[in-house]
Amino acid sequence: MLKLAIYGKGGIGKSTMTSHLAAAFASLGKKVIQIGCDPKADSTINLLHGQPLKPVMDYLKEGDEPDHLEDISQIGYGGVLCIETGGPTPGLGCAGRGIIATFNLLEDLELFETYQPDVVLYDVLGDVVCGGFAAPIREGYAEDVLIVTSGEKMALYAANNIYTAVKNFEDRGYAKVKGLILNHRNVINEEEKVAQFAKARHLRIIGDIPRSDTIIQYEDQGMTAIEGDINSEISQRFIALAKELLNEGS
Repeated sequence: MLKLAIYGKGGIGKSTMTSHLAAAFASLGKKVIQIGCDPKADSTINLLHGQPLKPVMDYLKEGDEPDHLEDISQIGYGGVLCIETGGPTPGLGCAGRGIIATFNLLEDLELFETYQPDVVLYDVLGDVVCGGFAAPIREGYAEDVLIVTSGEKMALYAANNIYTAVKNFEDRGYAKVKGLILNHRNVINEEEKVAQFAKARHLRIIGDIPRSDTIIQYEDQGMTAIEGDINSEISQRFIALAKELLNEGS
């Protein structure tokens, strides 16, 4: 089973990268779970034709603990099983606790034993890698971390924070950083900046995703570019990345 946690600065495009990767794996015939670990609960929306999924924390806040996986999940494009952790009411609780509560429930419901996925993707909020936000990289969940960045200063700053935090967790048996996904913002000398950052930390740039109007076009329609046009150049980029990750994970 390939288990990946995807981190990066808020607004850098983690959910776009994650949902497109999920769709790419599904297009290759793989059984995929995508778990959105963000209070906004919008990670899976483009796998569900723009329809938001009720997050697990909403059930728990209502005092209605779900008894079945079907209560908290939905099947999206390509058969991807979609789950959103959600979070507490803003200002009234720690968002990270929502992730922990959700993961405890998923264990009780035997998610992985029941669904038996080939690939699990965790889309994790921002550049915070502590408390509940570290839960996806603990032993038994994700095995590898992909950091999404651009060449922008703050994106690289966040990427460095994530890299440092994950490195500090290595001796606990947590996941390791597998590499970077360069999500282009077309800033000056972007490729050189990210390459220099990667080289200094002995990381690979595993994915190179150009800025794409095709992605925007299909996300406006509530879908990934892979569902909209699997033969497009950008869709093929994600499929190539999915193949590479599968080959390395086998």
